[in-house]
Amino acid sequence: MKVLAFYLPQFHETEENNIWWGKGYTEWKAVKGAKPLFSGHKEPRVPLNDNYYDLSDKTASTWKWQSELAKKYGVYGFCIYHYWFDGKKLLEKPMEILRNHPEIDINYSICWANETWSRNWYGQNRTVLIEQTYGMEDSWKNHFDYLKDFFLDVRYIKIDNKPVLHIYRSQDIPCLPEMLSLWNRLAKELGFDGLYIISGITRKGEETRKNLIDNQYYFNPGFILKKKLDFGEYLGYLLKTAVKRFSNKILRATFLEHLINIEIIYRHIECESIPDNACPCTFPQWDNTPRTGTSGLCYKNASPKLFENHFSKLYKKYKDKKEFIYINAWNEWGEGAYLEPDTEYEYQYLEAIKKGINDEECAC
Repeated sequence: MKVLAFYLPQFHETEENNIWWGKGYTEWKAVKGAKPLFSGHKEPRVPLNDNYYDLSDKTASTWKWQSELAKKYGVYGFCIYHYWFDGKKLLEKPMEILRNHPEIDINYSICWANETWSRNWYGQNRTVLIEQTYGMEDSWKNHFDYLKDFFLDVRYIKIDNKPVLHIYRSQDIPCLPEMLSLWNRLAKELGFDGLYIISGITRKGEETRKNLIDNQYYFNPGFILKKKLDFGEYLGYLLKTAVKRFSNKILRATFLEHLINIEIIYRHIECESIPDNACPCTFPQWDNTPRTGTSGLCYKNASPKLFENHFSKLYKKYKDKKEFIYINAWNEWGEGAYLEPDTEYEYQYLEAIKKGINDEECAC
């Protein structure tokens, strides 16, 4: 079983983000501006050595550092978010820079994050920024033509001579049968045996057209929180959230509305019965208040030691049964979900991955 970490490319300036969020906006702006919202709340998070990197650097210095770090601590590869809106690309530069630097020794796959982008950060009213649409055959071919240079990269992850393509919410694509039929034909023309499609199982649902996909991944912690808590646990969570939301709205308080113990989520992830055609997913920590403020969600009591114990259990449970175990995420700093070193824990979350793998291998 290989460790794949989701990878966010939003650490560089783009024309669109300048318009939507202000000149010079990157994910780091949210991270730097975070405020503690309860006693013991660890905000703002600070990367080790103030490493507020820029992923548009064409020398790929950050990619080189990240790739070396990933391999050192047992992360097999990155699952890089890809944003494509019927021909319109967003945040594409980092992935293209990686493609253009074949000397960087890292495995990777693409995850098409096929969601509409809305303005719902920083307490703003929800408005659509760019809508996800899927077009017709010419658009599907255009999309494949963009992706094929990545598929042909020797570092790109393949299974049975098929490039692995993740689709976050494949169930939202009405034309998926026709799209994949075309993509498989085009992939075979390149010498592959088609594409290997892995769809996400999220809090909003999963793909029901199982004949169209090869595998699935659970997207946690959202899936477990929404779908798998015990009735009493979820009811208690909802009631506490409702009270704090009322206090914030009516009494102008500043309570963090969504707060739950991470150990509850870990326990349910460990106990979840995963079908044969799906892979597990977990997370080191989570706190999206840098983006969402008091309406955000924090999983409290997270620590490297707790994560190490949790990850070790999952790795032992699935290591001979699953192709991948997913980590959410490598660098989601705005959601507090990251393995990268920070000033508080340095490399301890990465060390937890390495220990979990090595301990199990030694035990066998």
